[in-house]
Amino acid sequence: MMHGQQSPPTSTVFDLVNDAEAVAHHDIDAGRGLHLYIAESGNGPPLVLLHGFTGSAETWTPFRQMFESAYRFIAIDQPGHGRSSSPADPSLYLIDRFGDALSRVFDSFRIDRAVLVGYSMGGRAALRFAVDHLDRVAGLVLESTSPGIADGKQRFDRTAADTELADLIELDGIEKFVRRWERLPLWDTQRRLSDKTLAGQHERRLTNNPTGLANSLRGAGAGKDLPMLDAAMRIRVPALLIAGALDSKYVALGGLLEKAIPDSRLKVIPNSGHAVHLEQPEAFAATILEFLSTIPSARGRWKSPIEH
Repeated sequence: MMHGQQSPPTSTVFDLVNDAEAVAHHDIDAGRGLHLYIAESGNGPPLVLLHGFTGSAETWTPFRQMFESAYRFIAIDQPGHGRSSSPADPSLYLIDRFGDALSRVFDSFRIDRAVLVGYSMGGRAALRFAVDHLDRVAGLVLESTSPGIADGKQRFDRTAADTELADLIELDGIEKFVRRWERLPLWDTQRRLSDKTLAGQHERRLTNNPTGLANSLRGAGAGKDLPMLDAAMRIRVPALLIAGALDSKYVALGGLLEKAIPDSRLKVIPNSGHAVHLEQPEAFAATILEFLSTIPSARGRWKSPIEH
């Protein structure tokens, strides 16, 4: 049975350069003053993609043509990012509250079940959605994803650090923040990427709203999440866990999730750090396509477990 009876969202459509297919652009009212921007293209079983902190739906543009030939490609700007709204209330950015907003998106698009692809912060959002709305998930792809911080003091310290950084974003502005963000050791493995790739990522980050990024840290920072490892044991859909071999912290976290989620496997991509999709895009895409081929589908939708 389909969830909800809402009409399809109003959208504008334009043709991208060198694209045979058009991309539909949607502005979805997710409630309480939150509007989510969504780019949609292709036909087939729905694939919903969630970017990381400072990213946007454009994170996934290099993969769109590859996936839309077989899947309905739906990329979402998370709260405070890209063209989605940047509410003044940090509680509207909470990961579990975003899950409720995502459920409204599913209703608007008449999606029963989807495969979710999430990177870093987007991975935490996808994981939380699977825990809270498992009947709407056909599969999970979690790239460089943490199941949450188990130690209470570490969560407190992370929240304090994120709050301090949020204040600096609003004080210093987006350009100074982005320069500081891109100097973090987490991104050291990206120094070998082309100047064009790094410049494109830099420019996309600058398009974000500083208030949105600040409130994303306040509401959706890793310290605000409750640990999800125990809850992940209840997930009964296939899960692909992706980590870069040079990102040892997230290889270890992926290993914890692999042990927790019954039908899951961890794929460690060589010569890559945290942003596997950016550093090793071909291996990233091939790994996901192989995984999707194992999930039963028919007539443009994912089959439910009772149909398998």
